[in-house]
Amino acid sequence: MTQTVALPLWLAVVMGVLATWAALVLLLAPGMRWFFRRRINRVIGQINTRLSIELPSFKVTRRQVLIDRLFHDPKVQAAAASHANETGEPLSLTWRRVDRYAREIVPSFNAYLYFRVGYALARGLARLLYRVRIGYVDEAALARIKPKSTLVFVMNHRSNMDYVLVAFLAAERVTLSYAVGEWARIWPLQQLVRAMGAFFVRRNSGDALYRTVLARYVHMATEAGVTQAVFPEGGLTVDGRLRPPKYGLLDYMLKNFDEREGEGRRDIVFIPVGLNYDRVLEDRSQLLKLHPERKRPGRIAALKTALAFNLHNLWLAVQGRWHRFGYACVNFGTPLSMRDWCQAHRLHFPGLGDDERHAAVVRVAERLMADIGSVVPVLPVALVASLMVESPERAWSEFDLKAAAHARMRELEARGAHIYIPRQDQDYAFTVGLRMLTLRNLVLEHDGMFTAARDAGEVMAYYANAIAHLEVVRADQRLPR
Repeated sequence: MTQTVALPLWLAVVMGVLATWAALVLLLAPGMRWFFRRRINRVIGQINTRLSIELPSFKVTRRQVLIDRLFHDPKVQAAAASHANETGEPLSLTWRRVDRYAREIVPSFNAYLYFRVGYALARGLARLLYRVRIGYVDEAALARIKPKSTLVFVMNHRSNMDYVLVAFLAAERVTLSYAVGEWARIWPLQQLVRAMGAFFVRRNSGDALYRTVLARYVHMATEAGVTQAVFPEGGLTVDGRLRPPKYGLLDYMLKNFDEREGEGRRDIVFIPVGLNYDRVLEDRSQLLKLHPERKRPGRIAALKTALAFNLHNLWLAVQGRWHRFGYACVNFGTPLSMRDWCQAHRLHFPGLGDDERHAAVVRVAERLMADIGSVVPVLPVALVASLMVESPERAWSEFDLKAAAHARMRELEARGAHIYIPRQDQDYAFTVGLRMLTLRNLVLEHDGMFTAARDAGEVMAYYANAIAHLEVVRADQRLPR
């Protein structure tokens, strides 16, 4: 019992590591979990008293519980059995596939990270890059939304900053759950996105089983009252114009929507959101997609370009010559209650066949896109660019360009457009727009005359297209109902 036993050094190290790991797991980990859970619960308590809509219990349910619910959903199980029968795949492998899909989709919302870290980062980044403004808000209509409704923010998609901007501006009232594409599935961004409550979506997936799992998750979240943010266009605008809507997520939300009141049924309320920027960071990369014949830069070249852009702006900041990228503005339009819509159009989605339901969803999507388009803010750069692209060869004096800008503002206001006028000064709004374009060398000045740069046509059109749909709407034209 008292004899000395000699051990190899490597074995002693291994045993020491295992002992340390056991101590952490058995002693420290439970205490750490208790500490962070206590802080999270404290944040949730503060949030529930601050938000106009209570934080749904679905959002704070443990991720593994949600995965299990989704995996054992009767419709998911039926789809798995059908898939195995049709493909001849062993059912055990199909279940593994379903489990992988569920883990890929289900987020892991962390209230502390969302409100203490994510909100601060979003606010800091948005204000660093832009002068962030909320323009038009239909406060009266928003106040009439019933507290137990499921809110869905539907918005145009101009930039990846949209995620940051809307989450920051809406965080005083709601937490948003985004549907995020596969571009964000990289470490460590993937973990952060999940912790912020977003769920991943495979765009244009042809896998019927995957679509069933995704549809059931969206249904579960919608039924539980989770506030969601959706881009009906399905992706970033390529040429600056609004894109035709896609119907997948809308169909998943409405497929089983029961408009009748009572029995705990929630109304689904779509809130149209219009976004616009004086400068979109991805403008030139998006315009490249209009020319598939051109060689796209590889990842290394794209990284070099991004690094050069950041270093250039950092050098300008050091010299005191850096300016933010103009204004970023968000408008919140009149909500659309699906309960009211269904009653007005005598629709009962659970009783519709596939073709009838698809036609009904298309009509809802078109209405939503019209509502979104009507609240897209008119910003200074878009205003000036819309004039320059109409006469690309013309040399403008500042007086003539300013007079045309004032006339254009009156026309747009007569058509019901929402123009953001900084400092309530139309002259200043014009000056800001012209200065932003000249700083980027999209507009050139020579002897007091302003002309569009020869190679700036597509970029200028990109910003003009942001409000092109507003210029063709007649003053007496009503939105489709």
